[in-house]
Amino acid sequence: MAELLGASAYAAIAAELRLPTQAFIDGAFRASNSGATFATVNPATGEVLTEIAACNAADVDVAVAKAKAAFADGRWRSLPPSRRKAILLKFADLLEQHAHELATMESLDSGKPIRECQNTDVPETIHTIRWHAESIDKIYDNTAPVGASALALVVREPIGVVGLVLPWNFPLLMLGWKIGPSLAAGCSIVVKPAKETTLTALRVAELACEAGVPAGVFNVLPGGGKDVGEPLGRHPDVDMVSFTGSTETGRLFLKYAAESNLKRIVLECGGKNPAVVLRDVDDLDAVAQHIVNGAFWNMGENCSASSRLIVDASIKDALLQRIGAHMREWKMGNPLDPEHRLGAMVSKAHFEKVRSYLEQAEAERLRVAFGGHTEDGIFVEPTVVDGVGQDSRLFQEEIFGPILSVTTFNDIEDAIALANDSVYGLAASVYTSNLNNAIRLSREIRAGVVTVNCFGEGDVTTPFGGYKESGFGGRDKSVWAHDQYTEIKTIWIDVPVNRA
Repeated sequence: MAELLGASAYAAIAAELRLPTQAFIDGAFRASNSGATFATVNPATGEVLTEIAACNAADVDVAVAKAKAAFADGRWRSLPPSRRKAILLKFADLLEQHAHELATMESLDSGKPIRECQNTDVPETIHTIRWHAESIDKIYDNTAPVGASALALVVREPIGVVGLVLPWNFPLLMLGWKIGPSLAAGCSIVVKPAKETTLTALRVAELACEAGVPAGVFNVLPGGGKDVGEPLGRHPDVDMVSFTGSTETGRLFLKYAAESNLKRIVLECGGKNPAVVLRDVDDLDAVAQHIVNGAFWNMGENCSASSRLIVDASIKDALLQRIGAHMREWKMGNPLDPEHRLGAMVSKAHFEKVRSYLEQAEAERLRVAFGGHTEDGIFVEPTVVDGVGQDSRLFQEEIFGPILSVTTFNDIEDAIALANDSVYGLAASVYTSNLNNAIRLSREIRAGVVTVNCFGEGDVTTPFGGYKESGFGGRDKSVWAHDQYTEIKTIWIDVPVNRA
């Protein structure tokens, strides 16, 4: 992991950055077909960082054609597994060599704290690429037990041209989660980064090409959802789309697939994740620390954020007191200063959305236990709202900001019902010292990831995805991620049996 630098060092890196400004198609940067551009802005300062090529359906056609040609002639998928592995490992090495550059670029573009970019996003992205590279020659195909008269092979083949549609909250890490298994499988990819956060995807594509990923295999198209996302979702030569983002947009990709070529769709969407705290916990202070981290990490702009604290009524006040103490450690301000653990909201529009929930809390006359303020029209103070009922928007809707709602219960059945009272089912946390309660809650809460006595998402070896309206069609991370980028083929070979 690259060393965390000081604020002045990151400011110096930022001043010297060479920002990519064009689409990356067929191994080279190129202007958009229309020549149009859009401004990418540092949300913390309002400064325009650069103008970036605004792609459209014509650019999608070009990129998909290049990706299809690359897949058809086998320049990547037909390489020996050891060769693809070596190229991806070299790619990871290049990412590591440029770790400070990528972290700074990510922070400037998204408003994320540099300490998180440097300590989490960049190293985890590199680790993800290496892990999937190493899997290339370690995932075996199968034979079926069909008897002596035939040989039945069950093999994986890369699915083809894949559209990867990224969110703005973890631009680099979500890129890593998707390009790792898709490139390892042998696919050709067309990446659509979020319009708010395009820079690192373009730089990563350039480094992949430098590492030896052939031209046409890794393409990046900046632009909006209607201009790039929808044409990609409807394109007849795109075999699959993996999408991370809002549930509302995820539904559209199912529609696009249904109205085009029935391409495979994998969705990782929203979450309204409960943190359930039983009265039997041993260390309330440790629980408070996990709750604060789960609620406010990445400014709450996290689909797996612990946004609902569901706590036994008998310990609520004691837990809130400790939560308030730990919140003092979470300073908010300039994202390029490593002293700050909270940066800016990604955009003015998103800031206004998050602020509307503070206004909703006031309208419902709920008690704001901590926080509740905003700064400079883009920063939202970490906030805890107490006494939130099941019917409140703060309980039911994904806020995607640093606001934690608090709801109490009196028995474990009530806790389970509250935890499951959501259209989402992405993640949950359970805090208890009773093993039976831990197992029961982990089993009965309908979520794709349940952590016990901690907040997290597992690691690269564990699958990530959700139930209900949080996900559809597959999982990110782990060996299970490879399944969604491959087709399963049966090869049946007749074997004459000599019975003489």
